[in-house]
Amino acid sequence: MKSCSESYRRAGVDITAGYRAVELMKQYIARTMTENVLSGLGGFGGLFELPEGLKKPVLVAGTDGVGTKLKLSFLLKRYDTVGIDCVAMCVNDVICCGARPLFFLDYIACGRNVPERIAELVKGVSEGCVQAGSSLIGGETAEMPGFYPEDEYDLAGFSVGIVEKDRIIDGRGVREGDRLIALPSSGVHSNGFSLIRKVFDLDRISKEEAEEPLALLGGRSLGESLLFPTRIYVKPLLSLMERVELKGLSHITGGGFYENIPRSIPDGLGARIRKRDVRVLPIFRLIEERGEIPERDMYNTFNMGVGMTLIVSREQEEKALSLLLGLGLSAYSLGEIVSSREKLLLE
Repeated sequence: MKSCSESYRRAGVDITAGYRAVELMKQYIARTMTENVLSGLGGFGGLFELPEGLKKPVLVAGTDGVGTKLKLSFLLKRYDTVGIDCVAMCVNDVICCGARPLFFLDYIACGRNVPERIAELVKGVSEGCVQAGSSLIGGETAEMPGFYPEDEYDLAGFSVGIVEKDRIIDGRGVREGDRLIALPSSGVHSNGFSLIRKVFDLDRISKEEAEEPLALLGGRSLGESLLFPTRIYVKPLLSLMERVELKGLSHITGGGFYENIPRSIPDGLGARIRKRDVRVLPIFRLIEERGEIPERDMYNTFNMGVGMTLIVSREQEEKALSLLLGLGLSAYSLGEIVSSREKLLLE
């Protein structure tokens, strides 16, 4: 006998829709499976066997959500990209410790379970996991009528990675004279959207207005530019770590340059960056102009076109830049580490 409940359905929760959503998402989850996954869908927990060959393995965990960028997903009725953001916000944090992401779990809460929509969300999560080389080993979909509006949802998740204890990247090896390298972002990524929504009045504009092409954005619409998913840096960085000593890594998320770059720099040192060297993307110029936002606030809120920063020795800078270019990232020199009481000197 199949599980069902008419009473629960009359209260607004359709458990059969949940089963339908699971059937639809199976094809996407299958793409993320590796030989270390020991369980399938439907269990009470996801089982993952640790890789062999590590001497002193350390697990590294990170969790995050997509935030109010989801409002744009609701407006444009597009659900297949925000899952990439959810994965990216977690695995890009985990890689900052030098850890390879092993597996991911997601959590979706919604006002009404529309199986096709849930499957599209998981499709994006699965794509993010594939980009990160991570397995999607579990998750939860919660239908919560009366708590969320029918056509809205929230999306969050967490990643667990692994690193050898003596290869943890924690900034302790950073020295004066080391170089700072920028990895370009793919856009706004998934931070600062409460301010962006206010600047562009996204809670009131129509879908048609959001999809109108803008010359300043190279013909892209505002909606397309803002919804574009967060870049995942895991695979190129893991490859780079095999050839170059990375002393520090910073994922530029909420808080922008001022909050995130200092997190990889020891006390007594600071990163000197010249603003003219930052390759600012057009979307940030538009946000700054349309919202009349002070430049200081822009750099304290957004990534400004820099998704990650790396710290390497001066001797290895050119090698790192060359390797990154070969890995498909247009990395560039952003600044240097100097003796300073301030962790960030943005000149």
